[in-house]
Amino acid sequence: MYGSYVRGNMVFYDEEDDAWFYEDGVCVDDEPDRVCPLCGKPPTPEGYDACLGHIDGCISSCCGHGCSEPFFIFAKEV
Repeated sequence: MYGSYVRGNMVFYDEEDDAWFYEDGVCVDDEPDRVCPLCGKPPTPEGYDACLGHIDGCISSCCGHGCSEPFFIFAKEV
């Protein structure tokens, strides 16, 4: 069994079903926008972490959701 996190929610991979599931057994594909366990908010309609929102020049970011350090990746200026 493989484990990981989706927006701070612990998930596991079920090889028999070929799918990822939350700890409570709900398939991640059926509920992809689960609330953050740290702030209790779902992602924005655009897909950003609610506590971060849009960050100009950022191409990827994560608030950490209480289980890892936040990160921000910015586009390289050409």
